[in-house]
Amino acid sequence: MRETLELFVTCPRGIEGLLLEEMKALGAQSPRETHSGVSLQGDMQLAYRICLWSRLANRVLLILERFPVADAQGLYEGVAGIDWSQHLLPEGSLAVDFGGILPGVDNTHFGALKAKDAIVDGLRKADGSRPSVDRVNPDLRINVHCRSNEAQLAIDLSGHSLHQRGYRLQQGAAPLKENLAAAILLRAGWPQLAETQGALADPMCGSGTFLVEAAMMAADMAPNLQREQWGFSHWLQHDPALWETVRAEAKQRAEAGLAREPLWIRGYEADPRLLQPLRNNIQRAGLGNWVKVYQGELATFAPSPDKGQKGLIVCNPPYGERLGEAASLVYLYQKLGEVLRQQCEGWQAAIFTGNPDLGKRMGIRSHKQYALFNGALPCKLLLMDLQPERYVTGSAKPMQERGNQSPAQPEQQADSRQPSAPPVTDAPETNARLSESAQMFANRLKKNLKNLGKWARQQDISCYRVYDADMPEFAVAIDLYGDWAHVQEYQAPETISEDKARARLQDVLVALPGVLGIPPAQVVLKQRLRQSGSAQYQRMDRKGEFLTISEGQVKLLVNLTDYLDTGVFLDHRPLRLRLAAEARNKRFLNLFCYTASATVHAAVGGARSTTSVDLSRTYLDWARRNLSLNGLSDLHQLVHADVMQWLEEDRGEYDLIFIDPPTFSNSKRLDDVFDVQRDHVRLIEMAMDRLAAGGVAYFSNNFRRFRLDAALQDKYEVSDISAQTLDKDFQRNTRIHRTWRISRR
Repeated sequence: MRETLELFVTCPRGIEGLLLEEMKALGAQSPRETHSGVSLQGDMQLAYRICLWSRLANRVLLILERFPVADAQGLYEGVAGIDWSQHLLPEGSLAVDFGGILPGVDNTHFGALKAKDAIVDGLRKADGSRPSVDRVNPDLRINVHCRSNEAQLAIDLSGHSLHQRGYRLQQGAAPLKENLAAAILLRAGWPQLAETQGALADPMCGSGTFLVEAAMMAADMAPNLQREQWGFSHWLQHDPALWETVRAEAKQRAEAGLAREPLWIRGYEADPRLLQPLRNNIQRAGLGNWVKVYQGELATFAPSPDKGQKGLIVCNPPYGERLGEAASLVYLYQKLGEVLRQQCEGWQAAIFTGNPDLGKRMGIRSHKQYALFNGALPCKLLLMDLQPERYVTGSAKPMQERGNQSPAQPEQQADSRQPSAPPVTDAPETNARLSESAQMFANRLKKNLKNLGKWARQQDISCYRVYDADMPEFAVAIDLYGDWAHVQEYQAPETISEDKARARLQDVLVALPGVLGIPPAQVVLKQRLRQSGSAQYQRMDRKGEFLTISEGQVKLLVNLTDYLDTGVFLDHRPLRLRLAAEARNKRFLNLFCYTASATVHAAVGGARSTTSVDLSRTYLDWARRNLSLNGLSDLHQLVHADVMQWLEEDRGEYDLIFIDPPTFSNSKRLDDVFDVQRDHVRLIEMAMDRLAAGGVAYFSNNFRRFRLDAALQDKYEVSDISAQTLDKDFQRNTRIHRTWRISRR
């Protein structure tokens, strides 16, 4: 009869129940769930099987002894009481892991040292030779745990933690441990889906841990079959013949499993630099025929299994570190939910997140949630049925974010098209009959709305300028953002009294809600003044409300209240769409990128890479949110720098460059004032030095008195394409901006 052993199997917190079921399936006798592990009894064959087959365990500890202990000396004596010659050769190596609480032992290093001394002293030979210490690959690893005046002494049969399967030698940022990934797949019911030939896809696969663990489950592969070094490899009571029997059975099962028709298991990774290391991991696991990975952003994720089968979408979105600012994650999760609803109906989803509140942004109700830990970080596993009845009503509509912290004040760069001055003023609540003056304005606005509204609907444009000082006495510009109106009041001529200007503005605000069919509270007013000298635009409010708008194939964030600009210059709409059409497989550079709306268009248009430069951290944070909103990763580089200085130092090469500088900038972060008329030659020449052969640069600005230097037209191929970059809603004001296409001769 085989000797009955006492074992303790450790695991990450939160998966003890799963480990208990796994131990039962492996043949454990009377297993008992405890904190971060399972205690059980069995023979040596069971111990070997657990080491080889457990997908969830960290370590397998063989309990040698328990003894009372009161202090460090008692620990030494208790450890010394064991005949270590039955376990380790005198010329061998060892390591001791110590944990728990013991009076007189202030730290784990001292406790491990006392236990090590007891073992070494017991094995020391007459000539003074003794075992050495090897913390990395010892012949024997000892585990000592003290609690309630009792010490538990065990041999670590696993050696290195069992989550280290050996296939993941190369990994990306924030990797998920293999046994935690396996636990997530078990909770999501993947083994049952695999039995019915279900599919599996990970839209943000990183180092491919979910993919490999899922394939090993489906192919009946022991997770540690390829491991060569074990904690028992040099243990004197190791039974090589028994071990080889257990291992041979696992090899036979793996060969039979891999011989079956592979399931459809696919991963998508945005960063092309990670693809080869990812494929190396898969090949190292022996699963090259089972798992396929491709470059792809979340924005383009759409699983298409070969037989139309459904299955499991599993994903571990970033918690904040990989994308920098946590605010951008709001939009990443929103995009993830949108993609799942639109592309994965009928599938199951398992979303593992360190921020459960973000899961609510996905617009899908989870039918089950599990509390798990990624290291010390508490996380949630959200399980979802991707069926319309589980979708939160209205989740697919443009989102208005309320109550989020607004970005910090930007290092301002003045721009003559940006509004300035007083606090935001809501339109007055009124149902009064319009005055003759207000009715005259209303009639003109209705006419514009009829003509431009029809055009906008035909072009699928939801944000456009509907009025731009068409009538001199009503000197405002009105932009529609869905069902919001953004009103910018121009500074009245000196010939118009302040009282008269104020009365005409009131006529505008009274007429607007009725003509547009929106509540007065959705009319936002700003005053646009001329800036001169050292004047700088200031922040206006801190409401932190962002609207999501659509433009072409992308979504963008606008803020109508807090800033002097909204986050997108509507007059550049045609140019952004042009950049999107020309960006495929191009290296795109966006100088003075602002909120990177052009970058988003280029990225969604298929740009090979994008680099966006701006001096404002606020705008770059906004840009990061815009990228996340469209399912684009931090592979798209955002650079915080003065553009002129950055161009002097950069040695990159770009196929498509967009340059849209402010009229002037006197940010405190600059050593000198930037003036577009004075500095544009140097700016363009430095940008052209970075332009690849056959590349194109677009230069635009809105300084009305700007003149392009003739020397540039002699040196480069220059075409004024301003007329081509103005849509119907800005054709009345053709001086809103000027744009040139520039290439090498």
